[in-house]
Order: sequence, then C-alpha cells, then structure tokens
Amino acid sequence: MKIAVKTIEGGSAGEIELADGVFAVPVRKDILQRCIVWQLSRRQQGTHKTKGRAEVTATAKKMYAQKGTGRARHGNEAAPQFRGGGKAFGPVVRSHASDLPKKVRKLALRTALSAKAAEGKLIVVEAATLAEPKTAQLKTHFGKLGVSSVLVIAGAEVDTNFARAAANIAHVDVLPQQGANVYDILRRDTLVLTKDAVKHLEERLQ
Repeated sequence: MKIAVKTIEGGSAGEIELADGVFAVPVRKDILQRCIVWQLSRRQQGTHKTKGRAEVTATAKKMYAQKGTGRARHGNEAAPQFRGGGKAFGPVVRSHASDLPKKVRKLALRTALSAKAAEGKLIVVEAATLAEPKTAQLKTHFGKLGVSSVLVIAGAEVDTNFARAAANIAHVDVLPQQGANVYDILRRDTLVLTKDAVKHLEERLQ
C-alpha cells in the first residue's frame, strides 16, 4: 500500500510504499488485548504486602484455658479475627508478569500498526527534527498535520530538540524506533512514523 509522506511542518514530501505484511494485516482485537494485558502486568510493581499471623507482634501464649470458661476455643491473639491479628490470605510481594510468545507479540504489533493504517490515523513524515526546542513551534506543526493526541516514533535516536519541544505538550509521546509497542500505539489517537521508523519496523516484523 502507498501512503503520502509529509514534512513535520505539514508539507508534501512524496510517497512511500508500506509492506502489506506489516501495515495491512487483519485486525484481531483478541491479540491486541492479550498483548496489552501482558505489557501492563509486567509494569506492576507487586510490592503489596500485609502481615500474616506469624509476622505480627503478639504473644504466643494461649488466651485462656481450653475448657471450663464457657467461651469459644482460641489460641493466641495473632489470629485473624482479633484486632491487631494477622491478615488471612493477604497480598504478598510477587511478580504479576505473565508470558506471551514472541510470535504473538510480533503479530500484535503488526495488528496495531495495521489498525491505525486502516483507520486513516497513520502519518509518515520525512523526519522528526527541529532546529531549536520550541514548544509553540511544534504545536503549530502538529496543528498543520491535524493531530492532537499523537505518538511519534522517530529514528534510532530521538532528536533532542524535538523531544524537549514535545515534553510539555499534553497527549504527545515520543519514542525511538526500537521502543515501538502496542500499548503506546493504541493509547494515542494518531500514529506518526518517520521514514527511518517505517524501514526499521518492516525489517523487524517481516
């Protein structure tokens, strides 16, 4: 499939041929969902913790005699039903990460790129660079491109001036080409790729 190439200022810069195997695959929502769950579960810290009955500060002495009081049978005060006792089946420090095969991850990324292309929310630019780090200037450029919520995937390294100018604009993310991922692509309305990023993604996913 062919798509027009623009300059970051909104002008025309020719056309580019996109690989159908990367930008025109059938959109499978189930694959996207699996990949996003995988990404977000790996992001969780898992540092939640409560103390069990073996960890709280309490005497190990039996509260009162087993028989003869007329009351219920109890051991020590660390039991979960008592104030100050341990938490029964509480959260423990653990990893929330799940596994996802590499083939499924690659398919999910191809699907996310194809979904943006199918919706007309994919823009290819010549390069994502600025002469100086001016936020107002970049907002003007985005206005000419007709984007507000956008993920920009640049080349192997993000231009310093471009990154600084974009840092203070809401709903704008900038990533190097090796950082392209399903979650960040889908969380923004428009995807902007540089020509270098297109070449890298096609080599990586074909």
